[in-house]
Amino acid sequence: MVDSLPLKNGIGSAGASSLDEVLRAVFGFGSFRANQEEVCRAVVGGADTLLVMPTGSGKSLCYQLPALAVGGTALVVSPLIALMEDQAAKLRELGLSVARIHSGLDRAVSRQACVDYLAGSLQFLFIAPERLRVPGFPELLAKRKPTLIAIDEAHCISQWGHDFRPDYRMLGQYLPALRPAPVIALTATATPTVQRDIVAQLGMVEAQKFIHGFRRENLAIEVAEVPMSMRGEMVCDLLTPAEMRPAIVYAPSRKRAEELALRLREVCSAAAYHAGMAAEMRDEVHREFQAGRLECVVATIAFGMGIDKADVRTVVHVALPATLEGYYQEIGRAGRDGQPSRAILMHSYADQRQHEFFLTRDYPPAESLERVYKALTTEAQPIAEIRARLKMDEEDFARAMEKLYIHGGAEVDFGDNARRGGDGWKKPYARQTNYRREQIALVQRYVDGHECRMAALVLHFGDVEDGRVRCGICDFCKPTSTLATPMRPMTRNEERVLRSVLDTLRNSTGKSLGRLANEVDGGLSRKELDIYLSALARAGLVVVEDAEWIKDGETILYRKASLAAEGERLGPGDELEILMPQSGPGAGSVSGSTTKSGGRKSPIGGNAAKHAKSAPSKVERKTTRPVELSEAGRELEQALKEWRSGVAKRLQIPAFLILHDRTLRAIAEAAPKNLSALGAIAGMGPSKTDKYGEEILTVSRGRSE
Repeated sequence: MVDSLPLKNGIGSAGASSLDEVLRAVFGFGSFRANQEEVCRAVVGGADTLLVMPTGSGKSLCYQLPALAVGGTALVVSPLIALMEDQAAKLRELGLSVARIHSGLDRAVSRQACVDYLAGSLQFLFIAPERLRVPGFPELLAKRKPTLIAIDEAHCISQWGHDFRPDYRMLGQYLPALRPAPVIALTATATPTVQRDIVAQLGMVEAQKFIHGFRRENLAIEVAEVPMSMRGEMVCDLLTPAEMRPAIVYAPSRKRAEELALRLREVCSAAAYHAGMAAEMRDEVHREFQAGRLECVVATIAFGMGIDKADVRTVVHVALPATLEGYYQEIGRAGRDGQPSRAILMHSYADQRQHEFFLTRDYPPAESLERVYKALTTEAQPIAEIRARLKMDEEDFARAMEKLYIHGGAEVDFGDNARRGGDGWKKPYARQTNYRREQIALVQRYVDGHECRMAALVLHFGDVEDGRVRCGICDFCKPTSTLATPMRPMTRNEERVLRSVLDTLRNSTGKSLGRLANEVDGGLSRKELDIYLSALARAGLVVVEDAEWIKDGETILYRKASLAAEGERLGPGDELEILMPQSGPGAGSVSGSTTKSGGRKSPIGGNAAKHAKSAPSKVERKTTRPVELSEAGRELEQALKEWRSGVAKRLQIPAFLILHDRTLRAIAEAAPKNLSALGAIAGMGPSKTDKYGEEILTVSRGRSE
């Protein structure tokens, strides 16, 4: 076990040298990543902190390092078992004393964790949020207060968050008894509204906020309109090239995940992952994917939180996501090693209908809630009896009761008895329902958008300045590199329509899309107009933006298009070079673009395979290219990977927890001959050098002899 560093004056007095020393000695890093140091200083200084940083940017270190610097035990609240197990395993691998308590563990293990916590022998205790509802457990924690409280995936606290969980909502009421420990709330996905709610719910009155780095410069985003019946074939085509793997495919349902996984096995090693699988099956898929023995996971949104696999090359969504926050978090699983990666989203009108169905199902009419509310009394009643008396469908009743509970209309005890709560539940429930509807609308506006995909996401999270900068690699910025929607030159008829759109916008301050569709020569459907506007926006000739006007005191939102400066300068005789999607309005007039299915070209076809094979080189990036190893270096790197696989199997942990690929590559380049040289390599530190040093040197010497 690594001893925590002594402090001069307890919490808040660790200096820069202490943080640097822990960073090097325990984690094996010679320096902080961007933004990490200032966050760690704030936490060590005793400040409540809200940290919003993208997946893969090193958020976990921002609570782990301060926890070791201040000593004592850090209490970490995590919403998913997979997330908890991942982080606990990584810390144990560093030689730290860690325990966790969740529903997937034997009671004896949980009891021992409590004993160790009270004895002060733990450096980290991970718990599931629902554990705090167990009678006596909060009191047990208060007997020996933690020195730091970390709340991971903090967006789950907010009713405005994309993954709201009622148990997380209750966290704030338990924190006062655990003070004066500082609280750090961490999440990769929180809009300004969610950020404010997290701080309020946790009582972090004077919290320092760190909102950083939503731009992912190595991630090329594509959005493609694809009929549901064609998505399975497209996924197989996309993931056939080895360069596109490892991959995560997000499916909308358990059944769909199973079907796609079965189909993908014709292309690569693939498995499904969803909440309907036995825990041991999920754990096995998780381990195999992390260790690199499984190339693709087809999953529901149950998979992702806590996944720390650096080399995921592709993330595919085969359905429209429910929220932009969730979508951003999921695509953030790709390219965490900084190498070129892709995120591809498929959608169609059918997805909108599905989301409307789910919204109605998950947010029943207020009349249904009112019926249950009236059946409640001031005396506690068994919930089962209330439902039987109302003769309501079990699922409908459960949803109504859940919403009443969340919004204060019902009080439910641990014995599943309910009594009537306050009568002010209607307004917050209506706000929540409307907010959920707005979230769906935002996703739809995103896929229909006429702007840089990455810039739109950055802007969504409140970074206005960075949101003005185009990424240069998404389907909007670089349409020639798309895989899911091959592009082609415009036809003569399309050129005529495009010029008509430009002429209609000329000498105006902009027009609503509805008006523009009607005024263009010959008229256009809104769908057709969207395709033409996207092409013009990609060429920098048109800007499409949100606007509003007030009528009878009501604010009405709409979208309008206007000419960009380049569009204003374009004259009637100037050449127009515009790319259109392969299946765009004029596709039928392009030679070779029709198929037996009725005039629409298959999304993957023609020269799309060539795009796929060269995908990584097509992506423009600013990250450093991997080291070019000599033949001997490549042999050593392969030998080290084989050694690492053996250690992973022996320890029953994912291989990357032992050493990352970039560390193995650095070792292969340096070919160290002694422990001192090995310890100087980035990614190695005293703990890893002590644990694996001799074995690594044996492998290294064996290749050089």
